[in-house]
Amino acid sequence: MQEVANSTADSKDNFASQVMGQLKQDILTGYFKPGEKLRMARLKERYQVGISPLREALSQLLIEQLVIVENQRGFRVHPISKEEMLDIYETRAYIEALCINLAIERGDDEWEAGILAAAHKMRKFSTLLEKEPHEWERRHQAFHSAIAEGCQSPTLLHVRRSLYEKASRYRNLWLKKNMLDNQIFDANQKEHDSLIEALLNHDASMARELIREHLLSPSRTLLTTEGFE
Repeated sequence: MQEVANSTADSKDNFASQVMGQLKQDILTGYFKPGEKLRMARLKERYQVGISPLREALSQLLIEQLVIVENQRGFRVHPISKEEMLDIYETRAYIEALCINLAIERGDDEWEAGILAAAHKMRKFSTLLEKEPHEWERRHQAFHSAIAEGCQSPTLLHVRRSLYEKASRYRNLWLKKNMLDNQIFDANQKEHDSLIEALLNHDASMARELIREHLLSPSRTLLTTEGFE
């Protein structure tokens, strides 16, 4: 009986985790807009679940600061702000530079090969950017993750991943506004090429400088975007 009870509990936990993952993705990709009220009826219909797993998912996303709770009024998507954006991007730039510094010290031939492979996949998809920007962004994320993983620090990578998720909503705004501009996209690609060169040359100082500029550039652009002025 105990095994059955444990199995049932595990199944419920897995189900709640799955719902949380789906809802989280919808928030990060902008399906649910910043500040939007998350109505239970709509959530139940979209995810085909009951109230209990939805409340568990929302409670977890409250901890991750992706939703906020209103007194007796339910949940809303966490709003965006200039102050939060700048804080997230500054912190990301610092953490990413730390990852790169350690990766250059610890990375091996396999690490270098992984960076080149991820860069190749990202470039191959560039011609389809207008049709599938989120797929390009996924490959872009994989490229930067391939670089950071060379640091070989699970704790640092966990912090990095959390910051990347927090920045996703802002980055989606930047993608929507800028990535169909070939001039901006070409400049972005050149930044990647310069970063790869510095990494393969084990030039930690140059790599740190390049990654900081690369990560902070979107936040500077967004400061002139509607809603951030």
